[in-house]
Amino acid sequence: MSSQLLIDKTAKYVKDVLKNAESGHDWYHVQRVLNNAQYIAEQEANGADRLIISLGALLHDIADSKFYNGDESIGPKKAREFLTELNVEEDIIHHVEQIIKHLSYKNTFDSPLKPFSSIELDIIQDADRLDAIGAIGIARAFNYGGFKNRPIYDPEIAVETHLSKESYKKSQGPTINHFYEKLLLLKGLMNTTTGKQMAEERHQFMLKFLDQFYREVGSR
Repeated sequence: MSSQLLIDKTAKYVKDVLKNAESGHDWYHVQRVLNNAQYIAEQEANGADRLIISLGALLHDIADSKFYNGDESIGPKKAREFLTELNVEEDIIHHVEQIIKHLSYKNTFDSPLKPFSSIELDIIQDADRLDAIGAIGIARAFNYGGFKNRPIYDPEIAVETHLSKESYKKSQGPTINHFYEKLLLLKGLMNTTTGKQMAEERHQFMLKFLDQFYREVGSR
């Protein structure tokens, strides 16, 4: 099977699986992450495997643990099952599986040392984090907050400083708090030069949004 046919079949599979997904984690999110990852790979010119990048980006949210009672094993398992059915080489399957397993922001609490690393993971991680900030990141944050029936803003609920994965996963705070607990931290966690450059503009946009938000609610 050609690389392009494999990518096309994977895209179709992901579209089908995510057709009823929460709109911040749907096919269009996956498509944006794929586009971001491909752009970063082109700009970095670091020899990254384009097939791995495409498959990893397409499958990275095939079963987000947030929608599976926190079970982080389902996504890698579903990706492996799908790729195995298409007779994809084991080294490719393993690499994609590891990307899905280690991509999420919450895994930054596990250890200062990455248990798995690759150029492809760095690129897809940047691409995914870019979609969590800026205008689209703001839209996704409030969409998910509404999906979980969380308040937009409550000045009586303090921002948390999460020191562990479990603390982060259990957070039920208002959506505005999420900017300080995650979104504004992502700029400093980018891996690639291109990702850092793209993150800066989106980060500044979020700061402007927050400034306007607080003026409108009368907090400043």
